[in-house]
Amino acid sequence: MQTLARMTEHPRTESTGRLLDHAADGEEVLIQVSTDLDEQAEFGQRWLVVTPGRVIVVPVDGTDGGLLSVAVVDIRHVRNEMLVGGGLLAIEPVRGDALEVFYTASMAPKFAEVARGLEQLRDGRPMSINPELERMRCARCNRLLPEKNGICPACVHKLATLRRIASYVLPYRWRVLVLGLAAAAVTAAELLPPMITRRIVDDVLVPADPSPDSMDARMETLGLLVLALIGVRLSSWVAEWMHGWIMAWMGARVTADIRSQLYRRMEMLSMQFYDKRQVGALMSRVTRDAGRLHEFLVDGLPYLVINGLMVLGILGFLVYLSWELSLYILVPVPLMLFWGAFFWKRMRRYFHRWGESWEKLTERTNEALNGIRVVKAFAQEKREIRSFSAVNRDLREVAVATQLNRGIFFATMSFLTGLGVLIVWLLGGRQVLLEQITLGTLLAFYSFMWMFYGPLEWVAQVNTWMSQSFAGAERIFEVIDALPEAYDDPGAQRLPRIHGSIRFNRVSFGYDKSKPVLRDIDLNVEPGEMIGLVGRSGVGKTTLVNLVTRFYDVDQGEILIDGIDIRQINLRDLRRQIGIVSQDPVLFSGTIADNIGYGNPGASFQDIMDAARIANAHNFIMAKSDAYETQVGERGIGLSGGERQRLAIARAVLHDPRILILDEATSSVDVETETQIQQAMAKLTRGRTTIAIAHRLSTLRHAQRIVVLDHGRIVETGSHAELIALGGVFSELVRLQKEADEIIAIRN
Repeated sequence: MQTLARMTEHPRTESTGRLLDHAADGEEVLIQVSTDLDEQAEFGQRWLVVTPGRVIVVPVDGTDGGLLSVAVVDIRHVRNEMLVGGGLLAIEPVRGDALEVFYTASMAPKFAEVARGLEQLRDGRPMSINPELERMRCARCNRLLPEKNGICPACVHKLATLRRIASYVLPYRWRVLVLGLAAAAVTAAELLPPMITRRIVDDVLVPADPSPDSMDARMETLGLLVLALIGVRLSSWVAEWMHGWIMAWMGARVTADIRSQLYRRMEMLSMQFYDKRQVGALMSRVTRDAGRLHEFLVDGLPYLVINGLMVLGILGFLVYLSWELSLYILVPVPLMLFWGAFFWKRMRRYFHRWGESWEKLTERTNEALNGIRVVKAFAQEKREIRSFSAVNRDLREVAVATQLNRGIFFATMSFLTGLGVLIVWLLGGRQVLLEQITLGTLLAFYSFMWMFYGPLEWVAQVNTWMSQSFAGAERIFEVIDALPEAYDDPGAQRLPRIHGSIRFNRVSFGYDKSKPVLRDIDLNVEPGEMIGLVGRSGVGKTTLVNLVTRFYDVDQGEILIDGIDIRQINLRDLRRQIGIVSQDPVLFSGTIADNIGYGNPGASFQDIMDAARIANAHNFIMAKSDAYETQVGERGIGLSGGERQRLAIARAVLHDPRILILDEATSSVDVETETQIQQAMAKLTRGRTTIAIAHRLSTLRHAQRIVVLDHGRIVETGSHAELIALGGVFSELVRLQKEADEIIAIRN
């Protein structure tokens, strides 16, 4: 039996591991997962072990009488049910009692995959499951992740990430060279002044020969050394200006390149990818994570490079001036590094709480103000004020604690650097008095000491900063590395002109593979035919048309377009010839003309107006102040529901699809508007293969066939009159809808 993926969790104790090995008895383990409820659905632990031949339930504490098992060939049905606060995986054999495994709601995704794998084994198919489930904690360090399945900042591979970021810098290698020279110049300009100051003190102010005869030479030397300081400062200014300009340009350019590649990949990803992720989390990749990466490239990387070179240069000068005194000023360094690491680890928690408190305050304010009408309608102003005060109080307390700890940190760092100052003055001053070093050397040491201690105060914080930036980069690269839809599949068959025949051949599909939405769908749609899909909510109507557009691929069976498996057709050719008018049409910010022309960017203005006339939209468009140049606002907020719907129809008309999908296009409009939309859709469907999902069943009277779905299967097929005469599911739906309409009419 071919196995494509395994799901194996490892027990935390050796005794449990031995028990699981004994249960498997040398068999290959395909699935080994734990549950957090016992056989009484109370908190406890049991293990589910699946081998090619058996399913075994292992009670860790032995309270239920030993191991329970059932042969894979004897499994009749696998049932995965959601209960209050948890779920139940029931494995029903042909004979005997079912094996029941209870679990809490947090483990639902895991056991959904387990159920899917068991069904595959039962059917003799290769086991293909997703072992990578939602993770709240890092698998390596067990820290809470910033988001589900996210990247742990503490465990990110900084060197590998830095190499990948560097790959985006390679196209600008000449600027990198200039940048390196500028960084070296900045470092040298910072290191030279203490050495020049040393010469001023030793050769001019406190010379070995203080006689009046040497005064002219000393004055000349002073002037030259001051000029040298001016030259160093001018060089430093030029180098810093060049370094800052190039770094800002490169940081913005590299970040823009990464952001562009990220957005291009996001546009090319499949619906399955978006189903598993929140839009807000993906938006944060483009905004927050890219912003952090930009900050690191513009501010963090120059800080690391320049201060790294600075520390190395300072150490070299210190050893050159006096290796003995150099060792003395290194005494506080271990204490500073330890305190910095300890403090910033502690401060990360405070910063995290501070960020959470700000988010809660913002959410509370936004929610209350957006719902101000409801607040006033129920006279709940005082309640909202109390809620805001509680959140504001939490933020105040966290802010005070954060600032207090920052004060403690810098006070302690000042104390530790003060130890270095004492050491320099005590031991260095002693060496000056003993004429072991000069006064200028001591003052140079003093300057270098402050330059050396300064970066050390921020080492731990820079490491945190770098970790967060690299974690953001890893989250960006995670999306960039995701597999896109097969737009560029070289083996796909080109189909520039679709005739419009659609055939569903034993199609089964489920978003959760253990819970199929569609089961064994067999349906043949002729070119130019209009069929209606009806059924109760959740029976799979929208899912079926999503498979036609190949937003998802079937789990079993095949869909044929003009006799060709849809998975073998070039994806662009397929979608360019399918038009969709949905229940809630999406319009983009821009003009009415822009939105109508969205499906055909090269269309002329005359084509746009013709499409609007077919969609019964031209008259209301001309009644607008700017006609076709009217701005519709985000998601068409400036238009009514019926107007948005007719613009969507006009967009579909201009797209000129061979296959048209109408997904409850008239469910939320008044009768007059519905009539106008129906007239527009009658023109739109002529000569096109049409699949219409209708909320109001009367709108499907003109469909050549109506397909009735129930529990994911086709249960009835026929014309409107035939299905009414049949007296089945469709007839019952029509009766219930008439009763609902009568009740609404009476109330109105």
